[in-house]
Amino acid sequence: MTPPTMVFSLPGHEALGARLANALGAPEGALELRQFPDGETYVRGETLCEGLDVVLAANLFQPNAQFLPLVYSVRALRVLGARRVFLVSPYLPYMRQDARFQPGEVVTSRIFARLLSETVDAVVTVDPHLHRYTTLGEIYSVPTHIGHAAAAVADWICGNVEKAVIVGPDSESEQWVSEVAGMADVPFIVLAKTRYGDRDVSIEVPPLAEWRGHTPVLVDDIISTARTMIETIGHLTAAGYAAPVCIGVHAVFASDAYQALKSAGAANIITANSIPHSSNAIDLTALLVDGLRQLFTLNAPSGRVQEKPS
Repeated sequence: MTPPTMVFSLPGHEALGARLANALGAPEGALELRQFPDGETYVRGETLCEGLDVVLAANLFQPNAQFLPLVYSVRALRVLGARRVFLVSPYLPYMRQDARFQPGEVVTSRIFARLLSETVDAVVTVDPHLHRYTTLGEIYSVPTHIGHAAAAVADWICGNVEKAVIVGPDSESEQWVSEVAGMADVPFIVLAKTRYGDRDVSIEVPPLAEWRGHTPVLVDDIISTARTMIETIGHLTAAGYAAPVCIGVHAVFASDAYQALKSAGAANIITANSIPHSSNAIDLTALLVDGLRQLFTLNAPSGRVQEKPS
């Protein structure tokens, strides 16, 4: 049973907040945020939430401009009486730098995790980039829930692609693409990738004759520069394949990546709505709400000092 709950949204994330509120059957509260002429942030909570669990919709894609408003907003919610604050950020940033590769480098994933853990009481996200970490619990000190988009991706493929073969761009993707393929009950192949730099990769394609007549579906968790998918499309086209469908969970699309991917010959580009984009076609709301409901069952209240309205 869902405890008494209210949903708030940071500016720009109202659509996410509305979906969460509708799925939870919870009312929405209001926050006022604006900038002073010098760029500092003004925050005022407009809706009392005394004793309630508060869900804060605040997707932290491109986090640098959003983190301080998030911190101030959470403080406002505590002033308004929030019992606990559950952050819903479908895309979790600062997971890339998970080790120190050169002297003097900062492992920003650990620092960001500590700062966020000091701000909210729990975090719900979808398929974060866990490379050298096994779980978020290695760096986050608050409860976290990871929703996995594989089933939603598989459902979309089943409903929209005939005779699909799932294509993973590299060996790191094998676990992900095999899971999607298994759920969609279609075959999969994994290519070999060599990366020389952020925008320089080469792809080695295994013999593909047995899959002629299938529609290739390129699947990855994040589409950032899209260089890997673009390179893969070139090889598939040279092998005589039909134009592939490209699917990603997180639509990062750095710089001109989306247009470049379209120009490379993708038949369709589909993403989940973890990051708002015109390519969004896979809804993750149910995953996020399921994560919230699981975390709600952790009945211990926040250990943070609750502030009262003055």
